[in-house]
Amino acid sequence: MISFVTAIASFRFPQPDFESNYSQPTTSAPMPDGALTEYLDLAILGLVLGLSSYFILKKRSRKLTFLVMLFSLLYFGFWRNGCICPVGSLQNVTMALFDSTYAVPFTVLAFFLLPILFTLFFGRTFCAAVCPLGAIQDAVVLKPVKVPAVIAKVLGMIPYLYLAMAVVLAATGSAFIICRIDPFVAFFRMSGELPMLVFGAILLLVGVFIARPYCRFLCPYGVLLNWASRFSLKHMTITPSDCIQCRLCEDSCPFDAIKKPVPAVSPESRATSKRRLVAVLLVLPLIIAACTFSGRMLHRPLSMLNNTVILAEQIAIEESDAAQTTTLRSDAFRESGKSVETLYEDAEKVRASLKRGCSLLGLFIGLVIGLKLAAFSVRRSRSGYEPDRGECLSCGRCFSYCPVKAE
Repeated sequence: MISFVTAIASFRFPQPDFESNYSQPTTSAPMPDGALTEYLDLAILGLVLGLSSYFILKKRSRKLTFLVMLFSLLYFGFWRNGCICPVGSLQNVTMALFDSTYAVPFTVLAFFLLPILFTLFFGRTFCAAVCPLGAIQDAVVLKPVKVPAVIAKVLGMIPYLYLAMAVVLAATGSAFIICRIDPFVAFFRMSGELPMLVFGAILLLVGVFIARPYCRFLCPYGVLLNWASRFSLKHMTITPSDCIQCRLCEDSCPFDAIKKPVPAVSPESRATSKRRLVAVLLVLPLIIAACTFSGRMLHRPLSMLNNTVILAEQIAIEESDAAQTTTLRSDAFRESGKSVETLYEDAEKVRASLKRGCSLLGLFIGLVIGLKLAAFSVRRSRSGYEPDRGECLSCGRCFSYCPVKAE
């Protein structure tokens, strides 16, 4: 009886095919623990920030700074695929501030804050040698040309708009726009969508002639570093001593971040400067109102980046029989049992929050424009060539042009 049952059982399932073409996969060592890797990244970030600050402020060495930059490009860029990035962490921190259910990891918060803290003490040494986005651009600066001042000032407003949009979208849970349009992560990963590869390639091609176009005219995190650098305890100087106005450094900066001397006695009277400043202050409310209204108009197109709004729009099209077929997302929504009315209400709440956020976005841009115009109206004297504390990326290119040597 036992042998009979055994015989039946032996034919219930097909015999394994030991002669198939299946090959056993090669085993590999497991990756280190995720948390351990993140803390290692954080330790390396602190180390290279310290080294770049030391090489810039104490050793005044462009060569050593360049070596640190190459290491950062290889490690944070190609080895870690460009995702260990304070630029993108700006969105995580913003979302954590506005969404109580979202907890930002300590390492992400540290990656966001550490470069800002270093900048408050030592200037933009993070930009000089640590940021992989800046490093990949710096490596292709071969024949830099100067951008006309007016054009540079206009393009310089884009990072402020980009920063405001990123904050609004992250605060409303709509999108992490900085990560979506990162121009170089596709290069770091050696794969990616074609539009991003083309965008990154264009920036690198432009970067051969216009040094670091992303850093100067796009980077939203650079806005925060610009502000912090203006109040830095120490900052890179062109000369280790008093400037002798030899003018050798005048054209050394490919980023146009060197301020020329301004005599104490100016042909323009103080009364003229005051009138110009008063005019700016008088027109400032109009600028802010116009920018606030313009920013408010952005809430409609920006809302189409929010998943809830996208789904509500799709359901509305399907309900009106205007759609030929349904989508996987709309089918999943109907199977969830949630009501369409609730979805529409949630979408309207998102639109309302975006409308408020975009109004504040416009207000912010108006204030930035007003403050920049006011800064142009205030005249300050300078005795020598100095780096612009906000715009200077602390790359150290100007060191070798100064004939004054450190004692």
